Amino acid sequence: MRIMGLDFGSKTVGVAISDPLLITAQGTEIIRRKEENKQRRTLARIEELIVEYDVERIVLGFPKNMNNTLGERAQKTLEFKETLERRTGLPVDLWDERLTTVAADRVMIELGIRREDRKDYVDMIAAILILQGYLDNGKNSV
Repeated sequence: MRIMGLDFGSKTVGVAISDPLLITAQGTEIIRRKEENKQRRTLARIEELIVEYDVERIVLGFPKNMNNTLGERAQKTLEFKETLERRTGLPVDLWDERLTTVAADRVMIELGIRREDRKDYVDMIAAILILQGYLDNGKNSV
């Protein structure tokens, strides 16, 4: 069994996959789309990865506002969660992703990734941080 972590953005989805022992998260890829509402190919790619990695659960980053309220991005994430559950038949857990982008930026700075190149990695690193937080918190005991 593996768990998939997703960082859902307006035009990208960062993807991370756990190891079979549910200890570590590894970045897999960033799925890109040209328009926010065009999700058919994104969902098809997620389904391919589910089969390829034998995924049994999805963790979706949930972008709450700093004051714990839900904004427009959170509403879109809830809609995406419902779509994922319907399309994949898998349980989808939400994981508070506040400050994961900031943490991803720090990781890239520490790794020496140039500022111009960071946008190419930030979503995948955010997905890793979302999934690793979930795994470390023991939420994976199903």
